[in-house]
Amino acid sequence: MDSQRFMGVYIHWPFCASKCPYCDFNSHVRERVDEDAWGAAYEQAIDHYRALIPDREVVSVFFGGGTPSLMKPQTVERILQKIRSSWPSGQDPEVTLEANPTSVDMGKFRDFRSAGVNRVSLGIQALDDESLKFLGREHNSAEALRAIEVAQSCFERMSFDLIYARPGQTSDLWGRELEQALALARGHLSLYQLTIERNTPFYMRHSRGEFAIPDEVEGAELYLLTQDITERAGLPAYEVSNHAAPGQECLHNLIYWKYSDYIGIGPGAHGRFLLDGRKVATRDHSAPEIWLERIGERGCGAHPHEEISHAAQMEEALMVGFRLNSGVGFKDFQERFGTHPLELIHRGNLALAVEEGWVNLSDTRLSLTREGLLRLNSLTAFLLLGVASAQKKTAGQSTSPAV
Repeated sequence: MDSQRFMGVYIHWPFCASKCPYCDFNSHVRERVDEDAWGAAYEQAIDHYRALIPDREVVSVFFGGGTPSLMKPQTVERILQKIRSSWPSGQDPEVTLEANPTSVDMGKFRDFRSAGVNRVSLGIQALDDESLKFLGREHNSAEALRAIEVAQSCFERMSFDLIYARPGQTSDLWGRELEQALALARGHLSLYQLTIERNTPFYMRHSRGEFAIPDEVEGAELYLLTQDITERAGLPAYEVSNHAAPGQECLHNLIYWKYSDYIGIGPGAHGRFLLDGRKVATRDHSAPEIWLERIGERGCGAHPHEEISHAAQMEEALMVGFRLNSGVGFKDFQERFGTHPLELIHRGNLALAVEEGWVNLSDTRLSLTREGLLRLNSLTAFLLLGVASAQKKTAGQSTSPAV
């Protein structure tokens, strides 16, 4: 994707009906939200970015949160109209809205569709009542199934999330649940292993020994089983946690993983985009009330943007590229950054990773295998040199290395 021309827009709606005990996202519970004020604030923020980068084409919009399906469809329509009037867009840009089963009804989803949403992502998380209760979800399994049915009746493209590696979850239990999910799915599933994040109620409960999750070996078995089952069903992984039939991949998320440009608007939202030929990072203030106040004061809720060095850009592009099953293509990377990606990778460590079956290496690209993706974070650190020092080392040398 041409980052000089195309971009995505992420809209963060920070409000939820309740806070799930495993969640460390920037979400907040409020008794009342003034949607008129929030709609106006998003419009002001869009004006701010329109002035900064006017010559872009929007190919995707993603409403995340929080629980964006709690928004009024009129607010969603207001934001989308502002985006359309600020930048050109293709004939059918992808517009995704995240939704929880408790905020799903036929009439509201039809209104979202009329507002311009053409893809929904449901936070189902589990298909049995006991697990849903443990995860702190407000819906039960019957409501989850009904939400999937309603979403599929209103939208041609939809996805839903499941969390696995839950306490006591065996391979047999997860295999049956995943088969049920695949029978319900329409082209896309997001499947995440349960992780215990700091600053969440689960972290304290887990630390006190109130529950245990599958260990590293058991988690690896569940991950590999997930790949086997989804591939047989025609929804292979295209990213470490995301599975899709061909052509059903989430374009907006591919923007992140291919290190293309996007702006982030809303409390806690992040952005990455080219500004006057320089890649910059933005981060909006995370507290909703402070974000709203700053919008009113200066039309922008973000902290001052920071320039990303060329070396850091290359490292970030490799780190997100390794998440994709397709990996990192050498030609595209070199055309973009002027450096062959293998110049940034420790040769000896790469050779060992290939020998161990963690990495696939061809003449055109490098990608991680299933076994490599199991070790994504540690393997990425194992492979990458300090990029800045690598640039100095390879200055004036060939940029088409072979291993």
